[in-house]
Amino acid sequence: MIVGSCFSPAQLLGYVALVLGVAAFSQKSDIRLKVLMSFEGFVYVAHFILLGNYPASCSAGVSSVRMLVSLKSRSPWWIGVFIALNVALGAVFAKSAAGWLPVAASCLATVGVFVMRGLSLRLVLLVCTLLWLVNNILSGSVGGTVLEALIALSNLATIGRLAADRSAHKRCLAASASAG
Repeated sequence: MIVGSCFSPAQLLGYVALVLGVAAFSQKSDIRLKVLMSFEGFVYVAHFILLGNYPASCSAGVSSVRMLVSLKSRSPWWIGVFIALNVALGAVFAKSAAGWLPVAASCLATVGVFVMRGLSLRLVLLVCTLLWLVNNILSGSVGGTVLEALIALSNLATIGRLAADRSAHKRCLAASASAG
């Protein structure tokens, strides 16, 4: 169900998140990915408040802060902090199974951004994207639905580029080893 018109303030914010999200997932740099995802998340906070989806709004806010923290620290301690915060907010605001989709996505992404890099990070974020996609469809978020579909495609393309880079690097190492 689409909430309001396609040009309501809620939907317009969804379109801003769309642009930021696609820009984020087109990055090969983990730093640029995380900064842009943080901005996307802050826009999502307002977007989901206007749509009345408070679990998604809370998860987007926690995710935005988590992304910024992960730029400065990779301490496993933060994983527990952000997962506990997400679960606590989910317990307060999630009134149905659907309300737990963004919470689950945010918890999974928490592990990814603190423990993983490169290809494995992108694969975990792809799973999270699919959870957000279902959430956005159920929320009536036009921009959010398009965003998650495009993020999935953009992320898949970046995964392909990273896999190609990894393969080329391995070939180069193998050639150097056999030449020396």
